[in-house]
Amino acid sequence: MKTHELRSMSRDELEEQVRELRQELFNLRFRRTTQPLENPLRIRTARKNLARVLTVIRELDLGLESAAGEGN
Repeated sequence: MKTHELRSMSRDELEEQVRELRQELFNLRFRRTTQPLENPLRIRTARKNLARVLTVIRELDLGLESAAGEGN
């Protein structure tokens, strides 16, 4: 998931994305303990995507949405 895609989403969509990613991460961790995963890198990808979404939400909270894409 690209950061510019996340920044175009509304706050409600971002919060829904957080719920989905946390659920996916929980399921992946649970499956990892019970059986080997087909693709163990999905855990890393889910964690990074969750961090991206939470970062964009934090930027919205701080009012940094206009300066976030400038590349400073």
